[in-house]
Amino acid sequence: MKRQQYKKRKSRKRFMKKIGLVTIALLCFFAVTFLSLRIYAQVAGAPPLTVPKASIFLDSDNNQIGDYFTEERRYWTELDDISPYLVDATVAVEDKDFFNHSGFDYSRIAGAVLADLKAGSKVQGASTLTQQYARNLYLTHEKTWNRKINEALFAYRLELFYSKEEILEGYLNTVYYGHGMYGVEAASRYFYGKSAKDLTLAEASMLAGVPKGPTYYSPLNNLEKATNRQHVILRLMNEQGKITDDEKTRATTEQVALKSDQWIATKSIAPYFLDVVWEEASDILQSKNLSISEGGWTIQTTLNQAHQRAAENAIKTNMPNSDLQVGFVSMDAHTGFVTALVGGRDYSESSFNRVALGNRQPGSAIKPILYAAALEKNFHPMSFLDVSETTFTYDSGRATYTPQNVNNKFADHALSLAQALAISDNIYAVKTLEGIGYRSFRDIQKRFGLQYSEKDIPSIALGTAENSLYDLTNAYNILAAGGEKRKPVTVLSIIDAKGKVVYKYKKPEKEQVISEQDAFVLTQMMTGIFDPVFSDYSPATGLSLRSRMSHTYAAKSGTTNSDQWMIGFTPSLTAGVWNGYDQGKTLSVQADMAASKQVWIEFMETALNGKANETFKIPSGVEPVTVDILSGKLADPSCPNQRVVYMKTADIPTESCGTFDFFDTDTWGNFFETLPFEAFKGFWD
Repeated sequence: MKRQQYKKRKSRKRFMKKIGLVTIALLCFFAVTFLSLRIYAQVAGAPPLTVPKASIFLDSDNNQIGDYFTEERRYWTELDDISPYLVDATVAVEDKDFFNHSGFDYSRIAGAVLADLKAGSKVQGASTLTQQYARNLYLTHEKTWNRKINEALFAYRLELFYSKEEILEGYLNTVYYGHGMYGVEAASRYFYGKSAKDLTLAEASMLAGVPKGPTYYSPLNNLEKATNRQHVILRLMNEQGKITDDEKTRATTEQVALKSDQWIATKSIAPYFLDVVWEEASDILQSKNLSISEGGWTIQTTLNQAHQRAAENAIKTNMPNSDLQVGFVSMDAHTGFVTALVGGRDYSESSFNRVALGNRQPGSAIKPILYAAALEKNFHPMSFLDVSETTFTYDSGRATYTPQNVNNKFADHALSLAQALAISDNIYAVKTLEGIGYRSFRDIQKRFGLQYSEKDIPSIALGTAENSLYDLTNAYNILAAGGEKRKPVTVLSIIDAKGKVVYKYKKPEKEQVISEQDAFVLTQMMTGIFDPVFSDYSPATGLSLRSRMSHTYAAKSGTTNSDQWMIGFTPSLTAGVWNGYDQGKTLSVQADMAASKQVWIEFMETALNGKANETFKIPSGVEPVTVDILSGKLADPSCPNQRVVYMKTADIPTESCGTFDFFDTDTWGNFFETLPFEAFKGFWD
């Protein structure tokens, strides 16, 4: 008996010893594992939290007009800027013990392991928010043990190096809500048309249910399932003390308004314009040793949405039903800000920007720049030249050039500069180039920021050197600004992902490209393209638009075999339109030839609707004078063809155009009847 008891005690001791050894071994194993894990985590360091972030674009009034993203659409938002309802709803349904565990919920893990062993595969998840965040950042969503182990390692490192608030913020900014939306801010804007900080309890609880299964629980895909899950989340929030019974009841009965259609509509705003913004912002950031590819930028632009709509509607209304392409851009004359831009008829079919990238021959649209150089070389509005058919010799006599006018006609008398510009006479332009010299023309094109030809060929007076609509419209904008330098601007400010302003537009120092006097005199001559007084042997080129005008405009058109241009301005707004075919196809029908002018006038009238007419400010050294159009001399009552022109004081003629009987009342009556009040006032002043 005693021997048997002894054997039992000895057997028990051996068993307990084994248990002890196993326990010690397990403790050592766990200690070594934990120590190894700790050493691994310390050596590996804090895992990076950077994720691709969308950069957003704002118009000039701070309304969002679009975004730019690489693979995923997301906007990083700080935890304090997320609705507390959404934070509480997410924690309640995804990980109620988030603030108490160290990255792992062991009870959930045990339950998941048993379920997986029973099924023989990975069927049930037990991931905490930390683990989900690790998966969102670094891993795929495949259901394998290898991925689960890596997920645990990353989760441990996250918990070791980051606070709970940082982890929760990261999770909310990386979780997928379906429809291409990553993070709460993108999802909130998409589903509800508002920022995540403004979500109501009802909205937040419905949104928090989507990540479980975006295909099934998106309210856009299945409102019934989304609502049922919302009710589950509200119940959990109530049970966990996050909301009261009354709050739960109100949120359950609240009708949630979905506004994804509004979000989708904003994606189509000015896509060509936003491409230009992206390039300009890239250059700005690069100059500051920053990369736009980092994402997360908030870029305020110069876009005026009313102008953009006016431009798009004008194009839609006036473009013929053909392959004819269009480019449009408008600029603020006071600042150079680009207020609207359309680079083609359909961005989805072709993203090629015909405004900024499409260099084409401007034709006669270059003439105002040529005549700006002429004014600096002592030309004035009443400078007359013989414009009969002429053959020009160049290249040391080895080549000739015989320009034609659009109507294939030539005047049988000399024309003034004012007349030549109004009717776009080509002989006058080439003779002007010869008169001022090629160097002067090249110099002024440089000052206006235009491309130019190094060759001394007469045809460059008629716009054979290619330029973009962007640059040429800016050149006209300089004229609208009284000759003061302007540079097209699309970016007003750039803010980084942390809210720091890294760039803010600063108005440059004033710089004159040409004198105010020359800019004003040229501008006034450019109003002549709408004036029937200049229709001597050929109509003014803008006369067909006169009936649609309710404001004073200065403008010039240009025509080549394959390109049609119309650029013009008021003292505050400049707009340019180009029409042509991408393949350089010849403009053959009248609709093609007229489209640019019709788009231009409709835009200007719409953009300026309800605004008082603006007149160009007369600078010192310039005076209005009534002249005889045919002779350029001072007009008296006996001269039938009279018009007010503006000239620099030194250029005002002193000789009268004829003689008249001072006491002939009929002559005086006819004179005052045809004389504009403005001219009468200026003449007698």
